[in-house]
Amino acid sequence: MNLKVLGCSGGIGGRNRTTAFLADDDILIDCGTGVGDLELDALARIDHIFVTHSHLDHIASIPLLVDSVGEMRHLPVTIHATSETIRILRAHVFNWLIWPDFTAIPDERRPYMRFHPLTVGEPVQLGSRTVTPLPALHTVPAVAYCLDSGRGKLVYTGDTAYSGELIAAINRLTDLRHLIIETAFNDGQHGLALAARHLCPSMLAAMLEEVTGSPEVFVTHLKPGQGDQIMREIAARSRGASPLALEQGQVLEF
Repeated sequence: MNLKVLGCSGGIGGRNRTTAFLADDDILIDCGTGVGDLELDALARIDHIFVTHSHLDHIASIPLLVDSVGEMRHLPVTIHATSETIRILRAHVFNWLIWPDFTAIPDERRPYMRFHPLTVGEPVQLGSRTVTPLPALHTVPAVAYCLDSGRGKLVYTGDTAYSGELIAAINRLTDLRHLIIETAFNDGQHGLALAARHLCPSMLAAMLEEVTGSPEVFVTHLKPGQGDQIMREIAARSRGASPLALEQGQVLEF
């Protein structure tokens, strides 16, 4: 598999795009503003969208994507998320007030979009590929994802605070090649990171100390204007190879 970074910023402005990763050419992991840079034919090839949680920076492009390609496709786009995240999306986005309910357009027998509820730890098999939701800890119900190509694995944490459950799930994996983990705030904003259930460099260091494998670590969700400072603080706390900042346009293979 390959994973292309369409967006990995904690905000917008200039070239910043919010979180979205394209796995091969048919799977999206989160659907932030970075999806808007894809050409229309590329959007139409997306069959599956795996959502970590319901916050706007991770779901902003779902309504527009489905609206743009619905008539071009023979099958609905499948939105994979936990039952609680699906409930939030139905109630607050696809509610005919913010956006039409594309699970009923053009009709319920032939919708442009369908929801598939996920359970933490239960894999979704897509041909030879597997996507498994892992536990995460955020201000709303949230999951991380493990992508397994059959030859290697990648974990993306989504938005999370320090989570012993997530660390344990990561440590049970074999052949973990890449770990994409968020760090949204600098250490001077430790209190804000705790309240928002995000990581700052000191909390990231604490999590990584407990990860037993040796995946290549990439940092995502850096707040615009703070990236350099956050990465300096991460480097200062690193005992081995320092994690790298994930970059828009980067491709990881596994």
